[in-house]
Amino acid sequence: MSNILSIPVRENYKLGTVLGFADDVELQTLWRCSNMMAVDRLGYNDHGPVHMKIVANGALKMLRLLTGRGIEPSIKKDYGMSVEDAEIVVVLASMMHDLGMAIVRDDHEFFSVPLALRILGRLLPPVYSMEEATIISSEVVHAIVSHHAPRRPLTVEAGIVKVADTLDMEKGRARIPYEAGRMGIHSVSAIAIEEVRIEEGDEKPIKIHIEMSNPAGIFQVDNLLWTKIKESGIEDYVHLEALIKEGEKSRLVAFDV
Repeated sequence: MSNILSIPVRENYKLGTVLGFADDVELQTLWRCSNMMAVDRLGYNDHGPVHMKIVANGALKMLRLLTGRGIEPSIKKDYGMSVEDAEIVVVLASMMHDLGMAIVRDDHEFFSVPLALRILGRLLPPVYSMEEATIISSEVVHAIVSHHAPRRPLTVEAGIVKVADTLDMEKGRARIPYEAGRMGIHSVSAIAIEEVRIEEGDEKPIKIHIEMSNPAGIFQVDNLLWTKIKESGIEDYVHLEALIKEGEKSRLVAFDV
């Protein structure tokens, strides 16, 4: 059974089964169309399968760090479902949050919803009952529409997806607009980001460590990533730090609520 996003399913057989159907032709074609709109027509960075892989893996890692510290995901707290079901929610929402980019950039999260629901209608029935599939779908859609400002997520899973989406910020992700001559603050700042790591924290479950080649990267971290973390609903569980290289010296800047 294929796993096109290289997701570490571990013992979650339901996640493995769902991902086995993720070679869905419509889903993969929509990723291709999203990239056509974002990269070729608008000159933005990738919004296709590479972005989905980064977001899905980051979201799943953050969820596992939280549950490993006893933080209960919303689908378990509110519906009595399992941590494994929460993993499916964050992975599927990560895979489908930008499908609307195939249609339009502005408000693309809303255009993602009907496309996602149609695909979920095929992916979930082999694993879930109609009631369970409906709950999973509603949680996935909430995460999709909440990933973009100004909507604040109301579930742990949606907050994770919102943060994971912004963590796709290493310098290669800014290559297209930068090389195309669009050297605004966003591209110059993004090109400074050398590495993004999600690790287990000390006082907080999640530590996000950013390394940048020069201080220009602080715009990307402060104005974009930290802003999204503060709007995520999981900000109390996240410690953000940025290692800024300045010549032969470096300094560490920490962000906490």
